[in-house]
Amino acid sequence: MGPLKGIKIIEMAGIGPGPFCGMVLADLGADVIRVDRAVSAGVGSRKEPANRGKRSIAIDLKSEEGVEIVMKLIEGSDAIFEGFRPGVMERLNLGPDDCLKRNSKLVFGRMTGWGQYGPLSKTAGHDINYISLTGALASIGRPDSPPVVPLNLIGDFGGGGMLLALGLLAALIESKSSGKGQVIDAAMTDGSALLMTMMYSMKSSSWLPWKDELGSNLLDGGAHFYDTYECKDGKYISIGSIEPQFYSLLRDAIGLEEDIFDDQMKRENWPELKIKIRERLLTKTQEEWCNLMEGKDICFAPVLNMEEAPKHPHNVARKTFIDLEGVIQPAPAPRFSRTVSEI
Repeated sequence: MGPLKGIKIIEMAGIGPGPFCGMVLADLGADVIRVDRAVSAGVGSRKEPANRGKRSIAIDLKSEEGVEIVMKLIEGSDAIFEGFRPGVMERLNLGPDDCLKRNSKLVFGRMTGWGQYGPLSKTAGHDINYISLTGALASIGRPDSPPVVPLNLIGDFGGGGMLLALGLLAALIESKSSGKGQVIDAAMTDGSALLMTMMYSMKSSSWLPWKDELGSNLLDGGAHFYDTYECKDGKYISIGSIEPQFYSLLRDAIGLEEDIFDDQMKRENWPELKIKIRERLLTKTQEEWCNLMEGKDICFAPVLNMEEAPKHPHNVARKTFIDLEGVIQPAPAPRFSRTVSEI
């Protein structure tokens, strides 16, 4: 069941991106054992999506007996990961040095916001702070408004939990040939910076270089052909017609015949063109625009909320969302042809 069948991983219980990392690994077939604090015994929820597919055990980590139980688990495991501040695992006598003495092949994953070292490494923070430090937050928003908080997707999950999962898998592959374990330092600042690679590339580009002004660039809502627009019924649609052939289809669908639309990449015209498109799109409902544009190479989609998304025909056909014990949640991804992921 899943490509990671036979891999045993210990998850030190935390919140947010840590459990998400464990969920992804469990979805892929790993045997993930979540080590909860003793006070959490019996209060876990099977209806929490991030807990799916895992086994769990509640342990008093402040007792010698509790630490020894974790060590016994480590002896038969391939990896362990934690999301505490630097030094917490060492104080519990469960740091990398202690664990690798009991299992020299162990992969030890560590995820923090600021990293295991650096001037800020010992201080508290959250997603919004980590993405602030890497240029990500400053690049998201509209002109004449503060930067927009993009949920906690960039730092916590993309730059944290998913980066840690990638690091664990890479180290596990290496350990199969070397016979040795190692420590992974997955910092959300590093991860969110990594996710900004394309934007930093565009900033140094000679063609349509990235500007630091909010909402003035190709992919930040500045372009009239790459943005969200309100419809007649108050709902929204998204348009991403970057390539000329897709832009031509957009013009035909909306009726953008004026010559001013001919020079698609003339940045100084974008604000005026956006007003014109906004006026056109307000003449029909979201459903009407879907009937006209969905399924064509315009690069179009309706903007759906979390109630609507699981019901969209494409998501239904692919089973992108599942109902697990009465909770609608995203299904395991990606898809495998032979070692199919199951919960």
